[in-house]
Amino acid sequence: MADNDNEVLPEELPDGSPPDGAEGELAGLKAEVEAQRDRALRALAEIENVRKRLERERDEARAYSVTRFARDMLTVADNLTRALAAFPADARARSDDSVKAVLEGVEATARELSAALGRHGVKPIEAQGQRFDPHLHQAIAEVPAPGAQPGSVVNVVQAGYTIGDRLLRPAMVTVAKADGKAPPSSNGSGDNFDSKV
Repeated sequence: MADNDNEVLPEELPDGSPPDGAEGELAGLKAEVEAQRDRALRALAEIENVRKRLERERDEARAYSVTRFARDMLTVADNLTRALAAFPADARARSDDSVKAVLEGVEATARELSAALGRHGVKPIEAQGQRFDPHLHQAIAEVPAPGAQPGSVVNVVQAGYTIGDRLLRPAMVTVAKADGKAPPSSNGSGDNFDSKV
């Protein structure tokens, strides 16, 4: 006869609970199951976070991958704009047909370059007459401008551009200063001029 024939089986216990040694083992196994479940949930959460981060990085790479190329193309756009500005309307009216054809070709090239940049998310910054914003504008001079609001952009020397929601190149501008007063100073926020003295 075996030694374990006298042991009570779990189903024979009056309250249905396991014997003393098995109870501790069962509690340990339950704790281990909970620990493994917690590890599995944490691993799934980490995988989901990595997936989201990679998707975000992929979207940013897609949106901003042309940044360096676009910045190089802005110099071409600037040169086309300067070429057209160097030929005033009255000189154009007096020029012969071959010169007019060349100017029309330069204008068409400038329009196509602007459209191509726009298709890739590159947009010009509207600066003329706007309030000076150091996040979008680079002031190269402060000039007296009768009738202009102090701290507003009087002249755009070089166009600025954004790509997506990022600044590609700030607009180089001249800013109106207050008439007969000390030059406007920053109000501490860094994005507006304080026109009060």
